[in-house]
Formats: sequence, structure tokens, C-alpha cells
Amino acid sequence: MLHTKPNTIQTGNGTGPHTDNLSLLAATDTFARRHIGPDAAAVAHMLEVVGAASLDELMHQTIPDAIRMEGKLQLDAPLSESEALRELRGLAAQNKLFRSYIGMGYYDTLTPTVILRNILENPGWYTQYTPYQAEIAQGRLEALINFQTMVSELTGMEIANASLLDEGTAAAEAMTMAQRAMPRKSKANTFFVSDRCHPQTIAVVAARALPLGIDVVVGDYASYDFSAETFGVLLQYPDTDGTIYDYEPFAAQAHAHGALVVVAADLLALTLLRPPGEFGADIVVGNTQRFGVPMGFGGPHAAYLATAEQHKRIMPGRLIGVSIDATGAPGYRLALQTREQHIRRDRATSNICTAQVLLAIMASMYAVYHGPNGLTRIARRVQLLTAVLARGLAQLGYVVPEEPHFDTLRVGGDFDSAEIQSRALVNQVNLRYFDNGDIGIALDETVSLDDLSTLFAIFGDDGSLDIETLAAAVDLTYPDTLQRTSDFLTHPVFNSYHSETEMLRYITKLQNRDLSLAYSMISLGSCTMKLNATTEMIPITWPEFAGLHPFVPADQYAGYTALFAQLEHDLAEITGFDAVSLQPNSGAQGEYAGLMTIRGYHHAHGNDHRHICLIPESAHGTNPASAVMAGMDVVVVKCDQNGNIDVDDLRAKAEQHAHELAALMVTYPSTHGVFEMAMREICQIIHDNGGLVYLDGANMNAQVGLARPGDYGADVCHLNLHKTFCIPHGGGGPGMGPICMTAALAPYRPNHPVIPTGGAEASGPIAAAPWGSAAILPISYAYIRMMGEPGLTRASQIAVLNANYMAQRLDPYFPVLYTGANGRVAHECIIDLRPIKETSGVSVDDVAKRLMDYGFHAPTMSFPVPGTLMIEPTESESLAELDRFCDAMIAIWEEIQQVETGVIALEDSPLVHAPHTAAMISSAEWDKPYSRETAAFPASWLRQNKFWPPVARIDNVYGDRNLVCACIPVEAYA
Repeated sequence: MLHTKPNTIQTGNGTGPHTDNLSLLAATDTFARRHIGPDAAAVAHMLEVVGAASLDELMHQTIPDAIRMEGKLQLDAPLSESEALRELRGLAAQNKLFRSYIGMGYYDTLTPTVILRNILENPGWYTQYTPYQAEIAQGRLEALINFQTMVSELTGMEIANASLLDEGTAAAEAMTMAQRAMPRKSKANTFFVSDRCHPQTIAVVAARALPLGIDVVVGDYASYDFSAETFGVLLQYPDTDGTIYDYEPFAAQAHAHGALVVVAADLLALTLLRPPGEFGADIVVGNTQRFGVPMGFGGPHAAYLATAEQHKRIMPGRLIGVSIDATGAPGYRLALQTREQHIRRDRATSNICTAQVLLAIMASMYAVYHGPNGLTRIARRVQLLTAVLARGLAQLGYVVPEEPHFDTLRVGGDFDSAEIQSRALVNQVNLRYFDNGDIGIALDETVSLDDLSTLFAIFGDDGSLDIETLAAAVDLTYPDTLQRTSDFLTHPVFNSYHSETEMLRYITKLQNRDLSLAYSMISLGSCTMKLNATTEMIPITWPEFAGLHPFVPADQYAGYTALFAQLEHDLAEITGFDAVSLQPNSGAQGEYAGLMTIRGYHHAHGNDHRHICLIPESAHGTNPASAVMAGMDVVVVKCDQNGNIDVDDLRAKAEQHAHELAALMVTYPSTHGVFEMAMREICQIIHDNGGLVYLDGANMNAQVGLARPGDYGADVCHLNLHKTFCIPHGGGGPGMGPICMTAALAPYRPNHPVIPTGGAEASGPIAAAPWGSAAILPISYAYIRMMGEPGLTRASQIAVLNANYMAQRLDPYFPVLYTGANGRVAHECIIDLRPIKETSGVSVDDVAKRLMDYGFHAPTMSFPVPGTLMIEPTESESLAELDRFCDAMIAIWEEIQQVETGVIALEDSPLVHAPHTAAMISSAEWDKPYSRETAAFPASWLRQNKFWPPVARIDNVYGDRNLVCACIPVEAYA
């Protein structure tokens, strides 16, 4: 097959027609030229502006020669878009899509097609950034308020967060949260876990507890005597076998011994069962996957955590709250502890950064679409089918549980389990097989009567069982101690949009209240908001990828196995390492996983005493939080006046702690957006003192094809696939954070208790699923396969060029704070607004809000330096879009000058009243000293395409003082 030659990468649409016949033989749908924004003419113009003769010269000026990789990446030739889809179709076809009744927290589900098409497959939803700028994120914030309300009311708790990563990590977060909730004088250090919890949850909790020194006791809850000082207990409701227990007496016993009660609950079952909050739960966790989110071979799915309001300040993750805007109208916002890692750092309560926002929105929309009556009917049908299955199997001579159940049965008796398994596989059915020969069967909303007949046949029915007769005899009532009596989802939002027409309009209304990459560039430094190409996205909803249960037999996921192998090979080649783990399902989880491999290595070599982790003071806030989670003590390393690591301070502290040194955590290029010259020396200092180097790969976007962490001294790094490798941010998640490492660290990669994977000497899993959020890995696979070495290298070069071009344009107005040795920045730059604040009173917040009037999301604000903006244009943005953003910033600078020179008072400036809404502009009264046109149309391009912020500036202080984290009454909008 012919491919475009590696040295003929074309970018943009302005390259002109090819006249060479050999060039015409190449495919017309090559990808790199579509992914990379600037065309050849634009590149030439930007090089002239920045003062470089070529891209190679610019790279030489930017990236230290000491770390530049030799030669080129050894990757397969790039595929065209159609070739990539054809290859992925072939991989998908290798997966066998059997009917899976395995359960264990994962169920087939019917994703309403209006949600599938208009949210999951819609770039207006999946390309949004985390809603830190609330005024232009009102749509997804409302959807997340719906999610919180749904979770709170179904669980019977007072408050819920805006989603976590998966049920296993949610349970682990609940464990550490329960410990934090103990009185200061408490010495309780034991966490009890019921052996009736899902095995992957037990394993994740135990692995999380290990470096923290928490004693996890797994056993029968009915016989646990609290003889050890216990701070918390974890129960499954219904349990992993499907049995439903009345936990109220045990919860009272736990409280009497000073322990908090954590319950992992199935939300669909809670439409019928007594909510945990009513029988004594303090924290409720679980997974919302079965609310319309495909199984996806394990993820991504939105987990949840709900608790009592008294614990709101120690609750991990994000919390959406309601406040008011400058006009007094209600507006949604992130509340309280959001991003608290940056404030508390090594004292942070969690390293959670990426949530599963896109999936939480899908789950909340599923509840909105079905409403309380629809959800209850789905649950009743599942309950009925399960009861019919139980009665039928009992008639066939099998032992079924006498205790109440919802959707899952554990079938026992005198039978040949292997024979039943053989018949099941012949019928393309997966069941759960226990070590003692019992068989588990979990039903879901997709089960048909034909499916039930097939199950009966597998267990030996000759056709004599009549499903309707069995169904007529079923009693669907639960005992009073288990039956739900309280109402839920009574708010109008869950009772108004049950026709597809109304649902479509509601989804579209919320989408129009959000700014995404579908409208304009999102220039956030450290976050790499680049193109999420349609071709990359298409495969994730194919049933062969989306429909697999994560615990199916290995011969049923051969396509995934091949995809994983290729992706791991390519990521290892790109980073210069030997081994890869795809399990971590967020960047912060990748940090934690990387440090756990280092911890495992030290302990395996008898160096348990190595516990010091050096971290530069400029590091992302999740770094110290992850280090503490891995059982390490953080020692901060100074940075010099140029933002670089102070090598002398690093050396002194490495030598001071040489006996205890475990690791250095370092981001490269630096958090300040430059390639530090001393990186090889820094790595060598750590190695000389017995430590290992963890490299935060958040900024890998500037290195691919140019430098490899494994070559210049790192031992392990994580990669944000949702940044460099094109998995979309989804409004704040999903993310993926695989780790790449040396051969020496490979044995300590995360493993899994159900599906063998990872290192033989690992301490346990990081995530609930063996390969984390496997369903979104085809995105990065497609990106790498379509870009190939020439495209990936070119992307890094253009990312650096675009950043230097914007730095050059903006520096006369907003000084660039840090540059490298030759005056260059890497793929991002920090502009300093602190002098402006001193001379005019205009704050970085004012600039961020005024950018909304121009149709832009603000760059990263006040990180890593307060009072600054960190800008990353990425390689995907065209010269026209870069200039449009720069023009907006320069126009804002001119407005600031009017304040500085006294032309207009600060309090009368459009800067402090921004953003301006359509309601403000169309109001009969206008009392501003500037015109409505200045307020709403400060640039000419806005007349053709205007994004209207739906609310005015939101009052954050009011929101924290008057915390409301659930759906607000409709009359509040009157």
C-alpha cells in the first residue's frame, strides 16, 4: 500500500494542487494536514515574525541539544483517514460481542439514541473544557447539578459530588474520607470491607490503603466484632452475588463503635430499595454506568460519591453549586474545594483532578429522559425478569437464593459447571463462574424474553418452562425493611422532557449555553485543547468496542488485545521506555501509578526506608497530593527567578535525604512553559543519590518526535492521552493517564484481580477495570496511526511555533514572564498581568471575563503564578484563529490603557462588568458610560458569529456562603 512520503507532510488547505504524478498516487484523505492548523504560507509568516529561518532552527533554539533524540521515531507509515477506519473495523471485528450476564457492577444498557447522537457523538459536548469559567459553562453545570440531585435523592443523602472515576476508586476515596472525618484524637486505623463487595473494588481499596498504612480487614460483615479500632466499613448493596441485606442493625453497631458506614449501591436498584441514607450510611458510592453509558470494556463511566452535608469540605472531587450573577439571577459554578490540590498541595485530601463529566452528563440525561416513573419501570422489569429466572431455575432443580434479590442470582446445586459453561459459549452467552462451582447471572434492561428462554435452555430446560406463567406468580414486593417508600426525582427537570422532541430541545438549550472547541480556540496552558478529530471519535460507539463487558474471556477481546499491543508499542517508542500500563484512567491516577511503581521497586530491593519525594515548588497541585497518597513525604525544591528548578537546591536536598530519597517528580517542559537546560543533570543527581525520576508528561505535546523522557534520564512518566494524544476533555473528563517505564519498573505496573494484566509484583490495581477506560483508547490509537512519525514530529514543531508566535505578538502588551536560554518558550507561555493590576486595578479575572465578550475561553488563570495567564495555542489552530485571539487580547489591553490614562474610571469600564449578556444588552435601561456595541461587539467578527454568555459575572463568595448543590426551584428563574 502506498502512503505519503514521510518528508512530504502537508498542512492546512493552502498547499495547492500537486503536479507530480507520484504525489498523485497517494491517498487524498491524509490526516496530518487536517489536524495541523497552519499551512505552509502561515508557517513561513510565523517563522518570519519570531525570527527563525526554519522550524529546525527554531527547535534548535528552543530544545536543549543535550536532550534531543537521535534519529526518528520508529513508527509505521501514517494511514489515511479511511485506511485508519478500515484498520479499526478489522480490530473491532476480532472482538466477539456475546451476551454478558457477568454483572459485578457492569451491565448492558440502552443508551437513548437522542443522547448518543446529541451528547456522546457531539463535539459541542465532548470538546468543552473543565468548567472553571462558569459564565460560559452553564449548560454542563446544569447537567451536573442534575447529576448531583439524581444521586443525592436516589441514595437518600444530602449532598453528592459531580462524579468520580469508577466505583473502585470511589470506594477508596470514601475510605480515606472516612479516616479524615475521625476526631483528631482518634487512633482508629482499620477499615473493614465486606467480602460481599465486588472483587475489583476490594482490590482497589486494599491497594490504596497499603502505602497509607491503613489496615484493611476483609470478611463477613455479620460476624465482624470491631475488636480493632475501626474508622469505617464498606458494604455492597445489593451484594456482588445479588443478595439484598438489611444493613441497618450493622450500621448502628458501626456507629456505636465510632466508625462511618460506606455503602456501594446500585442506583437503579435504589428506585425500589430503601436508600442507604435511610438505614445509616454516612457515605454512598457507586457507578452510574447502567444509566445509559455503554460498558466499553470497563470505561469510561461516571462513579458517584454522596454524603452528609457535614462532610462537604472533606468530600473528594468536584462539587457544583448555585450562586447569583451580577444581576441577581441564579448561576451555576464550581464550589468549595474544587481544585483544592493547588491550595493544600501535600495536605490535599485527594488528587482527583479529572472527573468523568461527559459520562455523568449522559447518566443525568438518562434520568431526565426516563424520569422517576420510567426508571422505576425499568427497575421493576429487571426485578421481574430476575424473579422469573429464579423460579424457573428452581423448577429445573437448581438452588437459588431465598433472600431478596434485584437483578443478580448466584445459582448453586449439584451440576456440572463446565458443561453449563460449554452450552453458554455455544449460545454466545457469558456467565460468572465461582471457584466453588456456583454460577452468577446478572440481568439488565436489555434482556428480552428470548434471552430468558436461552438462559433456561443453557441450564437444561427442554422448552417446558412458560415465562408468562412464571411471571404471573411472582411477588415483586420487598420486606418492609428493604422497600423504598420515599419519593425521588420530583423536580420538574426530571418530569418534563420525556418525548424525544422535548429532550432534544433541552439538550440543545444546554449546549448553546456552553463554549466549546466547536466555537473557538481554548488556549489553556497545561491543558492542550487541540482537535479531537471526527475520524478518531467514530469508533468509540461501535458496539464491538462499546459493548464488551470488562471481564469476558480473553478470546472475546482479541481486537482490543491487538489495539493495546500496538498502542503500548507506539507509546513506548514515543517516550523511549520499555513497558506501558494503560490502566490509569486519569492524569492524576497516572501520577499515582507511576509513584507506586517506584515504591514497589524500592520495597522489592529492601529499601523500604526510601520515602522522600522531591517536588519543585512550581509543580501542578496533583503532584504533591499523589506523592502523599503513595506514602511519600514531600520535600519542596526551589525554583529560580526564571522559573527553572534551582539545581543547587535540588542537589543539596537530594544529598541531604540521600538515604531516604525515593523519587523526584518533575514536569518537562516545565510548568512555566520552557525547556530547562539542566534536565539530564537533574536526573543524574537523583540517580546518584539512590532515587528514581518520575516525569509528569502533561507537556509531552512539545516533545513527541523531538525528545524522549526515557533517553534523557526519567524512569517513569505518565501521559495525558486527553491532552497530547487527542482524547477530548469532555467538559472535565474522561481522561486517560497511562504510564511508560523502564524494564526495571515493569514488574510493578498495576495488575488486576479478575483479568490477569500488569506486573507480577504490583501491589494491586489503580482502577476498577483492567485497562482503565478502554473504550476511548481507539482515539489515541487512530491519532498515532494517522499521524505517523512525520505528522507527530510536525505537530510538536508547530505547537512550539504557534506558542512562540503568540508570545511574540503579545509580549509588547503583556510581557512574557519566562523564556528559555535563547528567549524561546516551549508549547505554551505565561503572560504577566500583575503590573497592570498595580497600575490600573484591572485584575486577571477582569481580563478573563472580558475575553468572553470576544467569544473566547480564558487561558489558564493564575497558575502556576498568581496574576498571570498561561496560553497554549496547540498545533491545531490556524494562523487566523491565533491572530483573532491575539487581536482580542490587544483590544483588551487598549481598554486597560483607557483606565490607566483616566479616560474611563475602573468601575465604569466594560472590563469589570464583563461578561455582557443578551439580557443586559437588550434591556430597556442602559446606565453604562460605554455603548451597548462596545459591550457586546468589541470586534468586527462578532457580528457574524456571536456567542452570548448566558449569565453575567457570578458571585463566588455568595455561592460558598449560601451553598446549594441540587436543582433549584423553577421560580428562582422568574
